[in-house]
Amino acid sequence: MSGLSHFDAKGDAHMVDVSDKAVTARIATAEGWVKMAPETFEIITEGRAKKGDVVSVARLAGIMGAKKTPELIPLCHPLPVTKVSVELTPDAALPGLRIEATVKTTGQTGVEMEALTAVSTAALTVYDMAKAVDKAMEIGGIRVILKDGGKSGRYEAT
Repeated sequence: MSGLSHFDAKGDAHMVDVSDKAVTARIATAEGWVKMAPETFEIITEGRAKKGDVVSVARLAGIMGAKKTPELIPLCHPLPVTKVSVELTPDAALPGLRIEATVKTTGQTGVEMEALTAVSTAALTVYDMAKAVDKAMEIGGIRVILKDGGKSGRYEAT
């Protein structure tokens, strides 16, 4: 399992020891999308969803998802998250919603998992709130587009 930090020499999963790492400012941004039928897109963007304001609820769900990441991902360190922002942007060309989440901390390990969880949770919330009218919605494109801080430095997706 060489190169995979969450496995020990025997190949058993373990939590990485970050105690010797420097405490630094860290940031990560992730993105994704929910593709839907044009009619569903109109219902959401016009605020006509029966369950309420889909975008606002999904934004809050994404923030909550980032904060709860270590409860969902078994080997993820609990971190003092200092900022979470989740933006859902309507895209008529998709048609659907583009989602971007940015998470910040000052700590000994990065917040990529928190940003990815925020996007995933927001996307799942959109699906949950609109599934009554569109069970064929598609969630995709979830990836880290920015990571900065720590020993490995800056990463930006191309």
